[in-house]
Amino acid sequence: VMEAAKKTKWDIVRGDKVEIVGNHPERGKQGIVKTVLRKKDRVVVEGVNLGPKFIKPNERLGIKGRTVQRERTIHYSKVNLVDPVSGKPTRFYKKVLEDGTKVPFDRAVVSPGVDIRYDKMPGHSQSIEKKMPHSWKAGPQTMHLRRQLEAMANGGTVIICPPGNPYRCPPGPYERASMIAHYLKNNKPNSKIIILDQKEKFSKQPLFTDGWDMHYGDMIEWRSASAGGKITEIDADGMRLNTEFGWEEGDVINYIPAQYAGAVARKSGLADASGWCPVNQTTFESTLVPNVHVIGDACMAGKMPKSGFSANSQGKVTAAAVVSLLNGEDPVSPSFANTCYSYVTPDYSISVAAVYRLKDDSIVGVEGAGGVSPKDAGEIVRKTEATYAQGWYDSITYDMFG
Repeated sequence: VMEAAKKTKWDIVRGDKVEIVGNHPERGKQGIVKTVLRKKDRVVVEGVNLGPKFIKPNERLGIKGRTVQRERTIHYSKVNLVDPVSGKPTRFYKKVLEDGTKVPFDRAVVSPGVDIRYDKMPGHSQSIEKKMPHSWKAGPQTMHLRRQLEAMANGGTVIICPPGNPYRCPPGPYERASMIAHYLKNNKPNSKIIILDQKEKFSKQPLFTDGWDMHYGDMIEWRSASAGGKITEIDADGMRLNTEFGWEEGDVINYIPAQYAGAVARKSGLADASGWCPVNQTTFESTLVPNVHVIGDACMAGKMPKSGFSANSQGKVTAAAVVSLLNGEDPVSPSFANTCYSYVTPDYSISVAAVYRLKDDSIVGVEGAGGVSPKDAGEIVRKTEATYAQGWYDSITYDMFG
């Protein structure tokens, strides 16, 4: 959790230039401190936070009653001193670690990840995860889903429920469906997978569906939101899901819920009402908390997907931007990349790649750069991509973790 360092001595005095920060309505405005009210922890900034004040009439002095605009006080936590070199707000911050240690910083880069939302679907709660695991965070949930699949009888029904956008790893639910189908084909061939999707389309869709048709026949059935895929209610005790077309029962139900930024981001004021973290898309500095940069799945990064490769690219751009800012220089206009491989079988893989740049302060895809695997590629190409996929995974994990 990040917080402003507790001050025993005030750093702001009359005559200082400050900027309004945080969630104050005047955020971004700068002005000169006229008055410091230390006992109230408040300041008055010239020309900022104006409000009406009624001046009482005084007949003896010939003064008529009237309403004027006056500066109102602002809590000191909502003002930062302005750096005379960069012209931008600066402040002394501390990061609080789990053991209570407070680490001072000038700028921080955080990657809060995602948390599961339990407030978006009737009948959904954390308590149902033993019956309907989301398995969207590696560990016990993933193993629980595996055990359910192993225990399911031949001829059973697996229901996979991808969330609406945005969420972590857009192709993930469909690669999962592919891997489960591979297991069922070899161990429980009379079983079926139904994908109830909250969306009308998904990443690499034509490539996935072609691979499914080729390797799994009619084992996988995908339903778009408008074709009966939109879930409206969960009945965990009955192991069923209600859609606009009626109830669907499953022997194994992998319900992947809506997501939002990790708790540390939300508790620190980095996330807005959407649950995600708005950032300056040149530097990834939070637009809500100065001097804190947010990368990865938690941030709102224009057209970039929420993927590990995207986060890696964002981290490198942010590191360069932080160096520039600390040196009082303007960060360069960035470019980004994303690559993602997905397995349909262990020997059949597909991919997507894209390049991104900044346009009108937002990250957009570069037209003509990147693309997806050729749709009409043969078995040799798909098998070669499966080999590339393992190399891609080894490379990106080594780059991030060493």
